[in-house]
Amino acid sequence: MKVLQKVSDFFGKYMAVIVLVIAALALFAPQSCLWIQTSWVNYLLMIVMFGMGLTLKLEDFKIVVTRPKDIIVGCIAQFTIMPLLAFALGKIFGLEAGLLAGFVLVGTCPGGTSSNVMTYLGKGDVALSVGMTSVNTLLAPFMTPAITYLLLRTSITVDILSMFLSIIKVVIVPIALGFIINKFWGKYTQKAANVLPMVSVIAITMIVAAVVSHNAEKILSTGAIVFVIVILHNLLGYACGYGVGKLMKASLPKKKAMAIEVGMQNSGLATSLAGTAFPDLAMATVPGAIFSVWHNISGAVLANVFNRLKEPKEEA
Repeated sequence: MKVLQKVSDFFGKYMAVIVLVIAALALFAPQSCLWIQTSWVNYLLMIVMFGMGLTLKLEDFKIVVTRPKDIIVGCIAQFTIMPLLAFALGKIFGLEAGLLAGFVLVGTCPGGTSSNVMTYLGKGDVALSVGMTSVNTLLAPFMTPAITYLLLRTSITVDILSMFLSIIKVVIVPIALGFIINKFWGKYTQKAANVLPMVSVIAITMIVAAVVSHNAEKILSTGAIVFVIVILHNLLGYACGYGVGKLMKASLPKKKAMAIEVGMQNSGLATSLAGTAFPDLAMATVPGAIFSVWHNISGAVLANVFNRLKEPKEEA
């Protein structure tokens, strides 16, 4: 078990590097990853969400009652900043329908589980990060389809019902199952929690490999523009999230959590939903796959920067 834990710690620590290497392999040597079917994406994401559920406790939701203002502001920031940024950048750069739909989906999805890890590494408010991720994920079946429809209805047909049902199946059910198992069989799940980082990284890496390898030619044909927009979207999300914290006159740990939570998205969910909501737009899966690679790299760098950042009073 100790060996497994060490391996899991390694995967968690070097997640960004692992995802980047596999993504590059899938992009430039797609035949090496074509054995991973795109039809597996939903099941792989369900594994990640189930793992998230296994780590959740009732205490994680107490913040909703004890600090409602933080959660409400965080939810509003999550479901306004990133969707609007995605839509605006897509229009400014004149993206075709599939890529625009994919970017908006990335923006309308809740924060990813890796945001909690990055917040912890950056010495941010972990309770706020976990609370935002949990609440926003529970709101996702309603908010993600609704906002996507509002932004894209004039140019793209959005299958709201399919998206809603997909989020329930892929996100809510696995999380609820994990939560229930953790509630009644916590002694066993605590042992399993030690290897969850490894399982999550493997699942996320396989999702990226599947989408990138099967769309390698299309990704390369789009040129650098998609990568530029992914980077801008993510970095502006960090900046806006931190700015919201400043407007709230929040403490530094809260500002760190807000920045990371807003900037990092559950891009695996966006990739999964793209095939369900936009079956005729093959390129819709591309932004989520690229975002999955990039935000783990930028998140790790930002966490390192935040780790060294201290309140003026602390330095004194």
